[in-house]
Amino acid sequence: MFLPIYLALLALFVSQTSAWFPEEQKHILSADGKNLFSPNGTADGNTTSKRWLQASGKIRGVNLGSLFVFEPWLAGTEWSNMGCGASLSEFDCVTALGQDQANAVFQNHWNTWITKNDITQMQSYGLNTIRIPVGYWMMESIVYTDSEHFPQGGLNFLEQVCGWASDAGFYIIIDMHGAPGAQVAQNPDTGQNAPSAGFYVDYQYDRATQFLSWLTNLIHSTYAFRNVGMIGIVNEPIQDPGTVGTMLSSYYPNAYAAIRNAESAAGISSNNYLHVEPMNGLWGSGDPNQNMPNQYFMAYDDHRYTKYDTSVAVSQSAYISDACHNNRNSDNETPTIVGEFSLSVPDSVQWSSGWDPSTQQSFYSQWFAAQVLNYEQDTNGWIFWTWKSQLGDYRWSYQDAVAAGVIPSNPSNVQQSACNGY
Repeated sequence: MFLPIYLALLALFVSQTSAWFPEEQKHILSADGKNLFSPNGTADGNTTSKRWLQASGKIRGVNLGSLFVFEPWLAGTEWSNMGCGASLSEFDCVTALGQDQANAVFQNHWNTWITKNDITQMQSYGLNTIRIPVGYWMMESIVYTDSEHFPQGGLNFLEQVCGWASDAGFYIIIDMHGAPGAQVAQNPDTGQNAPSAGFYVDYQYDRATQFLSWLTNLIHSTYAFRNVGMIGIVNEPIQDPGTVGTMLSSYYPNAYAAIRNAESAAGISSNNYLHVEPMNGLWGSGDPNQNMPNQYFMAYDDHRYTKYDTSVAVSQSAYISDACHNNRNSDNETPTIVGEFSLSVPDSVQWSSGWDPSTQQSFYSQWFAAQVLNYEQDTNGWIFWTWKSQLGDYRWSYQDAVAAGVIPSNPSNVQQSACNGY
């Protein structure tokens, strides 16, 4: 390489960190200015570097649930040990403990819930992607401290886990799981058990776009975030286009603009933009594209929980048949990622003899295979909810499902015949 070109690339690395989406041109530079990843997956001149994706070229990942947006139902022992057992959400726990004590217990949680060993184990399982749910309160300057109560100090730990994941070659999606005012009511996965959904007003949209702009700048300027390629702009909004009001006409285009304007101001070239990811049309909040100025470097988040789909008969054969044939890209939004799914079944039957996870491993293994084979056929891949839990139920824990032999230790080894006869 000619020296001037080398120096120019090195200067580019110092000034910005680039992001990408699988199978698109990407330029990620290592500290010595070399191209860390090439489009074909091998590092230039370095045979020991990791390949970027599996041969399938599909996203295969896990969510880091209850790390930065704690869902007490998922990890009750941890929640109780933090002194939050009587609280319904992070907001409630911080209110009860007081800011200083809450900061201490949450920082200990962030430091221990997902460790470098977890990332190493995910890598050993043939996964290539992690999705990290976060709340807007990670940008502490936009929190109304007189009325909003959230743990502080999370950014350092987000940088830590993204650094580990980047070192291990993971593609990273950061999702705004908790929106200002809460995008749904009485749900701790927004970070607060809000009595009503307060997100759908202009001043809350403005705070959300401030958060997205701030996060975009961090991603493009901080080495630990170098493998972040996508931002989810709001998780699971209300499934009623009439109720979400101006979200589609105001917030979505403004969120897109906030990310692009931050990138433009930072001098990021268009081929290194972050993907902007709303929920897809199948989610039920309306057409995410209808007011977008363009769809350049957009992606779409699909969540598939058969557990809650009353149109599917509650039988093993019906569940496998649905998994084999339900096209999760029927709205033709590309690229689509199934960003959340699990092996959980309706509460009314989940511990009955026909569905008990201790005796029905064969079914759950086939159902997992049927789902991921279909998702990889119809979409750009999948991300399981979630990596770990304290439920003693592998249906919500990828780590536990591998240990139980329900999910293979490499997803390339799923039952390819899972849909035969369906």
